[in-house]
Amino acid sequence: MNLNEPYALFERNNQELLQLLNDWEPKLLALSNEIISIRKNKQNRTIKQIVGHLVDSASNNTHRIIHLQYQENPLIFPDYATFGNNDRWIAIQDYQSEDWNDLVQLWKYSNEHVIHVIRNVKKEKLDNEWIAGTGEKVSLQSMISGYLSHFKLHLNEIDELINNENR
Repeated sequence: MNLNEPYALFERNNQELLQLLNDWEPKLLALSNEIISIRKNKQNRTIKQIVGHLVDSASNNTHRIIHLQYQENPLIFPDYATFGNNDRWIAIQDYQSEDWNDLVQLWKYSNEHVIHVIRNVKKEKLDNEWIAGTGEKVSLQSMISGYLSHFKLHLNEIDELINNENR
């Protein structure tokens, strides 16, 4: 594979992520307190908690991307999402009581920072691997490539909550 191919994919993903951030920021800010605080998805999360989870995802992925470029390979790094730990993160940080405007801005800017970090990844480090909590090995390249799909999964959950008044 040409070493520039992953970077072309990364940049397409980055551009789509930027577009989603720009499209969703005003949409999120326009939501009522009832919609963001009361309606819950299948994981029993409100929109505020889902957005908080996406902030956690941005933070954790930033750390992984950085660690995968200088730590010993394969990297043993805690997986905040394994065994329900992501719900602990949401609870401990109490996203449910976070100021909504502040949370949306944190979500936006933490994801813009992920894009910046991705744009500066060293090509020679793309095959470095992280050992997830389940023992699975994930390459830096795969982790970066999969970030957008995880982000969109949660936006779809938010969209369902916005559009379903019976939750």
